[in-house]
Amino acid sequence: MRSPGEGQRSSTGEGLEPGPGQSFNPGSATTPRQAACVILLRGGEQQLEVLLVRRTPKARFMGGVWVFPGGAVDTGEGDGEDAHRLAAVRELREEAGIDVGDPKRLVRFSRWITPEGVQIRFDTHFFLAELPPGQEPAIDGQECVDLAWFTPVGALAAHRADELELVFPTIKHLEQLGEFQSVGSLLSYARGREVVPVQPRVVLEGEVARILLPGDPGY
Repeated sequence: MRSPGEGQRSSTGEGLEPGPGQSFNPGSATTPRQAACVILLRGGEQQLEVLLVRRTPKARFMGGVWVFPGGAVDTGEGDGEDAHRLAAVRELREEAGIDVGDPKRLVRFSRWITPEGVQIRFDTHFFLAELPPGQEPAIDGQECVDLAWFTPVGALAAHRADELELVFPTIKHLEQLGEFQSVGSLLSYARGREVVPVQPRVVLEGEVARILLPGDPGY
């Protein structure tokens, strides 16, 4: 599992298709599964790069997509924000070989809930974390088959050039991260900031699906 799997058509009308393993749900909404992701950062006060990992193309859900390390909260990790922090630390260690230590060091950044019109839904909490000194990421070669550091702008450019497969939530996060020039400025902004849940809406127009975000006309 990765960040919420919305179909990928932005509120600006750009033509985007549903992500791999995703399907629309015309019936009753499914209950979102609790999940957590870590946006791993490096660059200090000089620059800002983020780590993306590539899901194995063999995966039934989101196969081949580049994502932030993350996954579902395990039952034994409890409830509430502490459970999300524990899951985020565990998933980062399992998928990227990075141990950030105390889950309280993670900085809350956002919360995305998959639209009700999508079959597989997640309530995903995103956290920021700096790359710990002396550590380097490494993929497991099974669930994740590749990794790379990108500037947010560089990742978006690669996506537009069809060199990097991304899903809607990752794109929107990269757009927001691209507004910051350094890790330091991003963390200063995020610390103490109130995190408001974002739940996009899927609107069907014939055979085409659009995603609307809070604040968009018609949301």
